[in-house]
Amino acid sequence: MKEGAMKSIQSSEEKFRQGFKYFNKLMLLMWRLGLGSWINLFPDVVGRIMVITHTGRKSGLRRQTPVNYAMVGGDLFCVAGFGSISDWYHNLATNSEVEVWLPNGWWSGLAEEVKTGELRLPLVRQVLVASGFAARVAGINPRSISDEALAKATANYHLFRIRLVTPRTGSGGPGDLAWVWPLTTLILSLMLLTPRRKMKR
Repeated sequence: MKEGAMKSIQSSEEKFRQGFKYFNKLMLLMWRLGLGSWINLFPDVVGRIMVITHTGRKSGLRRQTPVNYAMVGGDLFCVAGFGSISDWYHNLATNSEVEVWLPNGWWSGLAEEVKTGELRLPLVRQVLVASGFAARVAGINPRSISDEALAKATANYHLFRIRLVTPRTGSGGPGDLAWVWPLTTLILSLMLLTPRRKMKR
C-alpha cells in the first residue's frame, strides 16, 4: 500500500476514534442522569450499550467506558474495536475486576479476554450486530458479511467475556445525577408560577 493511502486510512481511523470519544461522553452523561434504559430502547439504531467501570493500570483511578455488548448464555461480551490502542482494553487486561451498568441493574463482574476458539468469531459477530449503527460506520454489516471477511476486518479486535458476580447498590452507580430532574422541574415550576412584572412604558 502506498504511503499516501496509508496516511489517509490512519487519519480516517483517528477521526472516527475521536468522534466516538465525544459520543461516549454523551452516553456516560445520560447513564448518570438515569437514562440508561432509555438509551437501550432502540438497539437496532443506537445499539445495546452498557458502562464498564475499570481501574486505570497506571493511575489506579476508576475509569468508565460505555461499550456495545451482547448477552450470551448469561455472560456479557464486548469488543475493543480500536485494538490495542484502547486504554480500557489494557486496563481490563491488567485488572479483571470490573463493574457494569446495565439497563436492569448494576453489577460487579470479572472480565477475561477470549483470544481463541471456534466460538470467538460468532461471538464477535453477535456483539457487532448488537452495536447498531457503530459497526456500519466502521464499514461492517455484521448480518451479511462472510466469516472470512469478518475475521479479516476484526483481526485486531479484542473480545472480552464479563461474568456477572454480585448486584451492586449504593453511591457511585448509574443515576447518580438523577437529582437534576426534580431540581430542574422545581426551578421551571417556580419560573412559570412567579408573576411577571409588566414593564412600564
